[in-house]
Amino acid sequence: MKRRDFFKSASAVAAGTAAATALAAPAIAQSTPKVSWRLASSFPPGLDTIYGGGETLARYVSEATDGNFTIDVFGAGEIVPPFEVVDAVQAGTVEAAHTVGYYFSGKDVAWAALSAIPFSLNARGMSAWYYHGGGLELSNEFFASYGITGFPCGNTAAQMGGWFRKEINSVADLQGLKMRVGFAGAILTKLGVIPTPMPGGEIYNALEKGTIDAAEWVGPYDDEKLGFQKVAPYYYYPGWWEGGPTVHALFNQAKFNELPASYQSLLKTACQATSNDMLAKYDYVNTSAIKKLVAAGAQLRPFSGEIMEASFQAAEATYAEFEVSSPNFKKIWESLKAFRKDHYLWNQIAELNFDAFQQAKQRANEL
Repeated sequence: MKRRDFFKSASAVAAGTAAATALAAPAIAQSTPKVSWRLASSFPPGLDTIYGGGETLARYVSEATDGNFTIDVFGAGEIVPPFEVVDAVQAGTVEAAHTVGYYFSGKDVAWAALSAIPFSLNARGMSAWYYHGGGLELSNEFFASYGITGFPCGNTAAQMGGWFRKEINSVADLQGLKMRVGFAGAILTKLGVIPTPMPGGEIYNALEKGTIDAAEWVGPYDDEKLGFQKVAPYYYYPGWWEGGPTVHALFNQAKFNELPASYQSLLKTACQATSNDMLAKYDYVNTSAIKKLVAAGAQLRPFSGEIMEASFQAAEATYAEFEVSSPNFKKIWESLKAFRKDHYLWNQIAELNFDAFQQAKQRANEL
């Protein structure tokens, strides 16, 4: 090749490369635009595992976009009161929230069904229902009426049944019991319990003074920080009211729809990854926390069969009332109930028997 022809050819290749680069760069920039959102959490930073879910979500999104999509996370009350985050997302005051639906059951009891209601599903069951049983479609159909899009973004797994100043062996022992309890108060009322709402920071003093007789919080890791075993030594299980509480990330629908499709998909995927991370962390930290609590004086007690059965029947009666008062609850609960029956059909075969064998080996100190 002549020297002149060589340089002509090289110049053509260089020009073609430059043109391709000029075309590609804007396309890449358009696919990962600069977006900055604010997320209001319903949880205080002190609850690092559940509050940390919001931070984990923000980190996943930022890392996947080279820092182009950022979400600033604010703790409960920093910019929005914890029980007003849905209103803030709906109004567009913030673009996102990290919360649990039962906080908003006063708006519609269907909110609670999408997070945790007594005797619903465990964590794996809720995940299966959401991602393969139609739960995402039903929840976002419901959220749309609030101008919101949402995805599961965390789970604590089955919680504990709470701290009691005295032993509770029968339904009769529940009569007149003053208990700090959440959504389950609607069911426990039928068994004679007097629900006594109060924020987490007031529980210890109320138990110590006898203002309340019992309180449920979360589980070993979060409970151990508050020292409840010093003033209410009986630690009951299971928290049948929260077998698999689903935490949600909620997004202003208009803001969500403005995002590139890749960002929308990323949010959904990052929420699912955050759910797995939170569940794994609780499974890890609760193992050491329960040992610390017992060493510090906590006395573990299972709820009796009588109490569990009475609670289940009271829950079923309550849901029949909710189905009449809330068409949204009825639609969601019918779907959950249908899946619940089949989930526990399968769950009791392989998983239950494997775990039961391993648990027997653990008790025999053979693991």
